[in-house]
Amino acid sequence: MELELKLLWTAIVLYVLGGSLAVIGVVFRKRPERSILGLLLLGWFMHTATLTLRWIRLDHGPFMTMFEILSSNVWSLVLVFMIAYWRIKAIRPAAAVVMPILFVMMGWLMLSSPGEAHFPQSFRTPWLFIHIGFGKVFLGAVLVAVGLSIVIQSRRTLRGLACFQSLPEDARLDELAYRFMALGLVFNSLMLIAGAIWAQDAWGRYWAWDPLETWAFLTWLVLVFYLHLRSTYRIAPRSGSLLVLAVFVAAFLTFFGVPFISTAPHKGAV
Repeated sequence: MELELKLLWTAIVLYVLGGSLAVIGVVFRKRPERSILGLLLLGWFMHTATLTLRWIRLDHGPFMTMFEILSSNVWSLVLVFMIAYWRIKAIRPAAAVVMPILFVMMGWLMLSSPGEAHFPQSFRTPWLFIHIGFGKVFLGAVLVAVGLSIVIQSRRTLRGLACFQSLPEDARLDELAYRFMALGLVFNSLMLIAGAIWAQDAWGRYWAWDPLETWAFLTWLVLVFYLHLRSTYRIAPRSGSLLVLAVFVAAFLTFFGVPFISTAPHKGAV
């Protein structure tokens, strides 16, 4: 475990360096984009190594404890954001707000106990990986949209307007956020479907309205509500960005709150 933790610390240091460079680049209006991507990519490879070593040692994926769930989600969120950062030049300065969000999760991760937990028999199914994989893509897509939305909101101040003046106008950022949220809806829906199939295989029912299922459905409803308003009524970018943040809050509580509070069989830390 010592090697795993050392690699994890190295990954987090590299993430922090990359994120800090993104913030510095925005503040001083520099564009060290290759350096930022290089640091994030190197940190991600280190993070992949620590997850792989833990998986081999425990003979199960990082799905059980808060430490494992936070670690695997930081890993997947960095991956999704790196792909978006690499492919869509217009959103690169948004790293200055996305990475600090991930810093909070990394701090929470390092304060969590790296101990082990029992892996239930009901989790030994391919549908677990499919269900979790769809969920990670959904959360990653929402994170990118959140970064763009925070930029839109920050432009309400003179400081924010100056820092993010190199980005396209708010309407363009709002359109990008909308597209990522639409992508999130696809994967959120697939996550719910895969979860229902897994539930039928594990517990003999597709849906039981346990707390986690209920919150997952509420998150889906909030996401659909945002997309409906955005496409039907053409709400202003600033109003739309607030709804994107509301979706992220609901998703964050679903992923990192309810599973560790609920005592239902669906509890993530059983």
